[in-house]
Amino acid sequence: MAATDSSITPQRAREDRAIYRAMHLLEKRLRKPGESFNNPKAVRQYLALHLAGFEREVFSALWLDAQHCLIAAEHLFAGTLTQTSVYPREVARRCLQLNAAAVIFAHNHPSGIAEPSEADLLLTRALMDTLALFDARVLDHFIVAGSGAVSLAEIGLLGEVSFPSKEVQPAAPKKKRKRANA
Repeated sequence: MAATDSSITPQRAREDRAIYRAMHLLEKRLRKPGESFNNPKAVRQYLALHLAGFEREVFSALWLDAQHCLIAAEHLFAGTLTQTSVYPREVARRCLQLNAAAVIFAHNHPSGIAEPSEADLLLTRALMDTLALFDARVLDHFIVAGSGAVSLAEIGLLGEVSFPSKEVQPAAPKKKRKRANA
C-alpha cells in the first residue's frame, strides 16, 4: 500500500487513516479475551483490509491459540506480481516460536482474481502436513483479491490437491504361481 509522496492527496490521506482505524478496531475486536476466529466473515474482512492494497503477492498468517484467539497477525513472505516463495520450514519455526495451536493463512492475488491455483492448493497441503507434525492445525487459507476473499475451507478445497493422497493403499493380494513339476 505504499505510495510515493507526490501521489498522496488530502482525500487519499483521509482514506488511509480511515482504513488504518478500521483495521485497528477489527483487530482489537478479534483479540478480545474469549473472542475467537470462528467467524469466516470477520476473518475475511480483516484479511481484505490487510492484504487488498498490495501491488505484489504477500503471504500472511494469523497465529491462534488453542481457543482460536489471535496471538499475532504477520506478513511472512513477499514476492512478485504473480508469485511468492513460501518456506514451510520458516512457517513451522514461527509457529513454534509463538506457541500457536492453529493458523489461518492468507495471501493476495494482485490480479484481482481470487481463484485458487494448483500451486496454492499444493502449498496449503504442504503447510498442513508440516504443521501437523507438531499438532498445529491449519484452519483455513484465504485468497484475497481486491476487497473480496475466498476461503479454501468454505469451498471445500482446504488441503486438496489434484493427485492421490499420500495414504498407503492396501497392497493387491499376491497371485499364487503354479509350480512347474520338473
